[in-house]
Amino acid sequence: MLTQLSNQCRQDILKMINKAKAGHPGGSLSCIDILTYLYTKEIKLTKENVSSINRDRLVLSKGHAAPALYAILHNIGIIDSYETFRQINSDLQGHPNMNDTPGVDMSTGSLGQGISCAVGMAIGNKILENGHKVYALLGDGECEEGQVYEALMAASHYQLNNLIAILDYNGLQIDGAIGDVMNPAPFKDKFIAFGWTVIEINGHDFQEIKDAVQLAKTSEKPTMIIAHTVKGKGVSFMENKAGWHGKAPSDEELEKALKELQGGCNYE
Repeated sequence: MLTQLSNQCRQDILKMINKAKAGHPGGSLSCIDILTYLYTKEIKLTKENVSSINRDRLVLSKGHAAPALYAILHNIGIIDSYETFRQINSDLQGHPNMNDTPGVDMSTGSLGQGISCAVGMAIGNKILENGHKVYALLGDGECEEGQVYEALMAASHYQLNNLIAILDYNGLQIDGAIGDVMNPAPFKDKFIAFGWTVIEINGHDFQEIKDAVQLAKTSEKPTMIIAHTVKGKGVSFMENKAGWHGKAPSDEELEKALKELQGGCNYE
């Protein structure tokens, strides 16, 4: 079920970016399996609880992956359509806006700020003693921002074991390999040094995602799940190509990609 759902989300991601003629397919395809699991198995978002404060929340710190967020929100029935993605006056802008879009728990886009917001939300939950979790999804290129580490330091200082962050580690950003642009590695050593529990997984394996989240729930510290992913996952000509970070597929490329996805090509 999860594989089928994420596969459908992949198709929807490409359709909305193609229609808008703008967007970020590569990083949306790399993180959609993570979002699919979290929204269906952990947050369990529904139309009935979408406006409630009494639930777990997710901050898409890598806000440019909004197509992935909109795709899963559409497929679980929170938003009716993604046809207006990136159109003027649409409630589905290129980066998530919590004031306009149901299911968006934090407005993001300026890299580094999302994880800081997640820390604040987790502190609030601690004060209220409500037991809710806060999930945050970061990009690996995003971790070149110094603000990320201020947030990590604060989370450790305040012992935010209700905060579970996931790093979409696909190794590429808009200008190329993260190691060539401004190398933020080694991630594991850095996160441990900042006082976090660290778990490494295959970010496209639902069982590993599930096991990591369950283990994170038992930690007495904030947890960082380093999810090794493939940029453009599921589409052969997009995989591991930095050029697909922020490029819309043409009609011909869309048709080719959909045929691959519908046939299960290159994706398990």
